Amino acid sequence: MTFPYYASAEQIMRDRSELARKGIARGRSVVALTYADGVLFVAENPSNTLRKVSEIYDRIGFAAVGKYNEFESLRKAGIQLADMRGYSYDRADVSGLSLANAYANTLGAVFTEQPKPFEVELCVAEVAKPGKPGVSQLYRISYDGSISDETRFLVMGGATEAIAATLREKYESGLSLADALTLAVDALATPPPAANGAAEAPRRELTAGDLEVAILDHNRPRRAFRRLPAKTVEELLAQVASASGEPEQAKTDVPPTTEDQPE
Repeated sequence: MTFPYYASAEQIMRDRSELARKGIARGRSVVALTYADGVLFVAENPSNTLRKVSEIYDRIGFAAVGKYNEFESLRKAGIQLADMRGYSYDRADVSGLSLANAYANTLGAVFTEQPKPFEVELCVAEVAKPGKPGVSQLYRISYDGSISDETRFLVMGGATEAIAATLREKYESGLSLADALTLAVDALATPPPAANGAAEAPRRELTAGDLEVAILDHNRPRRAFRRLPAKTVEELLAQVASASGEPEQAKTDVPPTTEDQPE
């Protein structure tokens, strides 16, 4: 007589958590931070087609790390949910918090009920409407359905601790777009801490071609999401790089692009 396989619930959950964390850590990092005119997303992603950052609804953006097929299915489900709710009721009823809660419920159910959890971590960001009080809000949804909110910045994937440490040290509220982008790129280039007395890894150099950059622009009347092409990213980084020792106000106006269509 054979005995059925047995493992405690605690051990099963521990194994699932370890699997998901390792999968997320293998991915390249994504930084989301608030600046003077909205929310900035910067992802280390050289691909022109496999996007980590996307528009969900009028003033709501989405970013993710982990397995592409898993977070892509979640992105599409979020768009469908937002469209259905806005069509059935009112566009004002679609909020970042409601979408973050929906994602948290889905990921929590998969984590506890399915044999394999989703190896993803998500960010849902919402920017306030023009002329209305309020701050931009960032929601982080983890693989197990846990959710937290931020108003400054968050980091997902890769060497999270090293990148977050750089942001904690240098981040200031009310940054211009050029300054916020420079800070995010500088944080993404931070090497992970050396382990077991090994030599510290050299600092990496990230170019505009290595990055996927998008913003939620507070000043736009409806659709706040906009992708920034590589040329615009280079110009914004050059503004800060060419500045003298005295602080200079960087321009935050971004020229319109042809990439404002929904995905």
